Amino acid sequence: MARYTDSVCRLCRREGVKLFLKGERCYTDKCAIERRNYPPGQHGQARAKFSEYAIQLREKQKLRRIYGVLERQFRRYFHSAERGKGITGETLLVMLERRLDNLVYRLGFANSRAEGRQLVRHGHCAVNGRKVNIPSYLVKAGDAITVREKSRTVARIGEALEASQRRGIPDWLEVDRQTFTGRVKALPVRADLTTPINEKLVVELYSK
Repeated sequence: MARYTDSVCRLCRREGVKLFLKGERCYTDKCAIERRNYPPGQHGQARAKFSEYAIQLREKQKLRRIYGVLERQFRRYFHSAERGKGITGETLLVMLERRLDNLVYRLGFANSRAEGRQLVRHGHCAVNGRKVNIPSYLVKAGDAITVREKSRTVARIGEALEASQRRGIPDWLEVDRQTFTGRVKALPVRADLTTPINEKLVVELYSK
């Protein structure tokens, strides 16, 4: 399975905003954006001029990196959203939010989406009582996401649940920390998503 293996803090610096890829570290003064708020590389501090295409590309790259999706898979998501009903950009965002690794993070079982992806791949999570080890699995409204009973003693999961109280749980989700169970009350709408993305720029990029 292809994945990004270099420093994720460089990604935040490249996009110029916190993408919250390192979990709790992003909330401390050790965050790379707090210490060096300019793009990486020897020309990072140079004054840059951005064309319309560059602005659209940066927005697409930012969205890909937030959810940890590589280009080929992201393009498939876009084409699926384009064929679906509703506004393409909003449908794309909702589709990305429905990924199981994202839901594990949103519910507080993991400190980051990368950690959520690892939990899913290692078989720690179940959907509606059935083990699912595919991070890209799309969860539906009404589905219950549970940490499997034998995995509830994993220290990282307990630590993530405690830390998640500061981050909060989205209104379209609910979680029972006693039973390690979360539920999708309803699929989110654009107003529910706080992701710092202008999805219209992404649509414009792929529509050229």
